[in-house]
Amino acid sequence: MKCVTESVNVVIPGRQMLDLRFMDPSRQLATLFRQYAAFQWDPDNGFVLASGETSPYYVDCRALLAHPDARWLVAQLACAAIRDLPFDAVGGLEIGAIPLATAISDYAFATQPRKIYRTFVVRKQAKDHGLGKRIEGAIKPNDRVLVVDDVLTSGGSLLQAIQAAGEAQLHVSHALVIVDRQERDGKQKIEAQGVSLISLLTLDDLKTAQPGL
Repeated sequence: MKCVTESVNVVIPGRQMLDLRFMDPSRQLATLFRQYAAFQWDPDNGFVLASGETSPYYVDCRALLAHPDARWLVAQLACAAIRDLPFDAVGGLEIGAIPLATAISDYAFATQPRKIYRTFVVRKQAKDHGLGKRIEGAIKPNDRVLVVDDVLTSGGSLLQAIQAAGEAQLHVSHALVIVDRQERDGKQKIEAQGVSLISLLTLDDLKTAQPGL
């Protein structure tokens, strides 16, 4: 298999088959957010975000990545985006980065030309037992790593992971998210650390794929 995006048909119990063959890959992914109820809109009550702020939009990448077809498509898009960038490992802050990093690593290994990205996870706090490590996984000093997260709002999770990676003597030049909400200067905060941000979708992409928004 080649590291390219492919079309998929999605069948959801109780719903009609969704034909994605004539959509570009980014549109396919935005449509899967809708089909799997991973993007919700409540203009009246809104949703409380991790930052404590309220937004009428809720992006639930964990619900999206619970589906294998969505994981595969996310990994395809990520693989295409980082194809020419040299990385030894991919990972990020628990728990949002775990399925994303694993999907990217597995896809890169399964396609041609094969690439091997080891994975790691950054704990929110170092363990108070065992080896007391903050970062778990297959990493070593001077590794070039891609830091990932599911959603970018203020950038807090990515910034924590980038800081921990630096303390572990890892080199971070790029970060990748599935959705950039384009709020609270998240991208600017990441790039202020000298890290380039890659986003597969923006909030506007998700809104465009929603009927009535």
